[in-house]
Amino acid sequence: MVQLRELDVRQILRGGGMPFQLIMDTFASLAPGEGVRLHAIFEPRPLIRQLSQRGFTYTARRLAEDDWEIEFLPVAAADDARKGDAEAIWPEPVWNLDLTDLPPPEPMERILARLETMASGEVLFALLNREPVFLFNELKERGHEWIGNFDETGSVYRIMIRATPMDGSDARN
Repeated sequence: MVQLRELDVRQILRGGGMPFQLIMDTFASLAPGEGVRLHAIFEPRPLIRQLSQRGFTYTARRLAEDDWEIEFLPVAAADDARKGDAEAIWPEPVWNLDLTDLPPPEPMERILARLETMASGEVLFALLNREPVFLFNELKERGHEWIGNFDETGSVYRIMIRATPMDGSDARN
């Protein structure tokens, strides 16, 4: 089991502060195999990119309009954790898409079209040739959950998306 340190920077951000140094100091003081559960008021995309390059994978969850929880795990610990409880949290993907050869916006369009046909709770896995920043906004607006990161080479972005129709009903009736 991976040990996670809790770090809540919501009040600092709401007060107009910049918690970057506090966050980086926390990561610098981690023991091997230790991770961080960060609480923020938005999804910190630049921080996620920087920590991904430093060997951390992440899972971002939007809990409310201005309440995010982002878990950062060292890549090796994340692989071990996924083996242990990924099936309970994320079922096997129903759809696997390799979209690495497509130019934008085709990957996003194909993913969104596929999600419209999926039942609530089903999972789609996709490989992309870049981080799908614009897709994240669409997924957020539509209420879908997702996790993603770059592969070991840093050139392929992997994303898993759990379908959650906006009205709460299954897309397929």
